[in-house]
Amino acid sequence: MGTAYPSDRLPPYGDDRYGAPPDAGWYPPPPAEEQPRPQRRWRRGGRADGSPPPAPEPRPGRPWRGRRRGALRALGRLVAVVFVLQALVLVSLRWVDPPTTAFMAANPGGAVQQSVPVEHVSRNFLAAVIAHEDAQLPYRSGAFEWDGLMARAEAHLRGEDDPSGSTIPQQVAKNLFLNQELSAWRKAVEAGLAAELALIVDDRRMLELYVNHAQFGPTLYGVCAASWYYFDTPPDTLYPDQAVQLAGLLPSPGHVRRAPGGGLDFDVEDGLGWFSRSHVVNAQNRLPGHLDRLGFRPVEDVGITGLAADEPDSGDDCSQRPAAVAELIAAEGTA
Repeated sequence: MGTAYPSDRLPPYGDDRYGAPPDAGWYPPPPAEEQPRPQRRWRRGGRADGSPPPAPEPRPGRPWRGRRRGALRALGRLVAVVFVLQALVLVSLRWVDPPTTAFMAANPGGAVQQSVPVEHVSRNFLAAVIAHEDAQLPYRSGAFEWDGLMARAEAHLRGEDDPSGSTIPQQVAKNLFLNQELSAWRKAVEAGLAAELALIVDDRRMLELYVNHAQFGPTLYGVCAASWYYFDTPPDTLYPDQAVQLAGLLPSPGHVRRAPGGGLDFDVEDGLGWFSRSHVVNAQNRLPGHLDRLGFRPVEDVGITGLAADEPDSGDDCSQRPAAVAELIAAEGTA
């Protein structure tokens, strides 16, 4: 069967389909041979011959960046070390009595102090301390109530008097690690340390740390030294009136001395004895009724049961007058 051609493309030999072949010009032209694409020249920075641009020169270093990173790493390591050391110190306070405190170390006149287990301390004194310094210690979760802390902070910023005072955990943190500065920064650090301490140390141990390191005179710290210095008696035999007087000294212990033969004498050289005496008188007016009403229940609620007189003798019960206290009394001539 022949091939049908378009009418305008018939071969020049009529309809003789077996004649000479038609002119080849009518066939579609062969596809043009594909030419290779020219090599793309490099643009930015390239050479005319198409070779790649030269490697960029290294940028000058910035040594200050390296120094900054090094300083930040060093600071991070320092913060980590301080955090670990602080945690170790706080944990050790559950069992170890610190040999000194920040307050004691900063006292230019030195410090007389000896620790005693809290079980060997008169329940009269412990009850008076809780009532006078922190009545919510046995019943509060944590070092303080946030509402009370904010009220104290606002009063401080307004220049007003402290409406409530520090709790016992806050005072322990201050006595052990800080100073007497009244700045907002110091109070913030105190609150943070107290919160950490309250998570680690239970109420019984907190009270023990407090009564052993609180200040009771210009150079006198702890109930062991205070009971022997003022009343010639060990801390387990303090009577209610003696206990109330010692508790009254806690807000202002720096303007008092031993009276001749024993007792408290506010006639001191700096002329500020009236200030310490006012706190003692306030305690004498307020605490007896409180103690009569509650008895030793708050002491039992912090985990201290029984009476100090019932505790067996031990080598650290402060049943003998500390030598440093005897030397202080002799030096003052108030035996």
